[in-house]
Amino acid sequence: MTTQPRHFTALGHPLFAAGIVALGVLSLLYGDSSLVLQAVSHWVPWRGDWIYACGAVMLACGTGLIFARTATLASRVLVVYLLLWLLLLKVPILVSAPAAIVSWETFAETATLLSAAWVILAALAEPGRGRWLKFAVGENGVHMARVLFGIALILFGLAHFGYLKYTAALVPAWLPWHIGWVALSGTGYMAAGLGILFRIWPRLAAALTAGMMSAFQILIWIPKVIAMPTIQDTWSELLIGWTLAFAAWVIADSYRGSAWLSIGKSSTVGAESGNESAA
Repeated sequence: MTTQPRHFTALGHPLFAAGIVALGVLSLLYGDSSLVLQAVSHWVPWRGDWIYACGAVMLACGTGLIFARTATLASRVLVVYLLLWLLLLKVPILVSAPAAIVSWETFAETATLLSAAWVILAALAEPGRGRWLKFAVGENGVHMARVLFGIALILFGLAHFGYLKYTAALVPAWLPWHIGWVALSGTGYMAAGLGILFRIWPRLAAALTAGMMSAFQILIWIPKVIAMPTIQDTWSELLIGWTLAFAAWVIADSYRGSAWLSIGKSSTVGAESGNESAA
């Protein structure tokens, strides 16, 4: 009997699945895709139907990722779904408004979610099945997903500096040096992204990034939701923020087996776990 790769039991996987479910519920509840990832343009025919369809896809994929029998199929569908969001919505925005920082930030958000879904797909897909998927699974797939995540982190860091004053206003009032914290976190994002891209302490970089993103939700968005529980935007920011943090944990989990201070080639989920046999 073939067991699931060990990555399936890693903490980041079920948390990420729960985050995708939450985003799907949010989209279905409010019927507004602008609360999740990127708005569907008003000129698109049957716009309302598309919004609910996208919410249903996220809900189904997130639920599917939770269960071993459906996780592989769910990860495939989610990767294709997020890739389409990236290519059809985010890339055109970058091309039309390359100087707008928000264009790069929203691109980075979708890229982060895609990188986590890709790592899960790469870890769960069985070698030899679906030759057209061969390049995207196993060690090669995990590596490409990490590269995408590293690029996204650099963009997040640049966005922190581009929106320095706005982001500083989000820092809790009881913390001093608001600008300093924003600059520090922006620098941290970029340093982590470079570390992952050039394989310099990548496991530590991914774990610290996941921890930092989680801390943002605890310090900023949970208090805001508690203070304003009926405001849709605060719930959106909290759920998107947590899902991005969970995605970062998926990437950090993919380095299990690697030394925290490794430099150069890192072991991957596919290489580390593979498909194990059990009686």
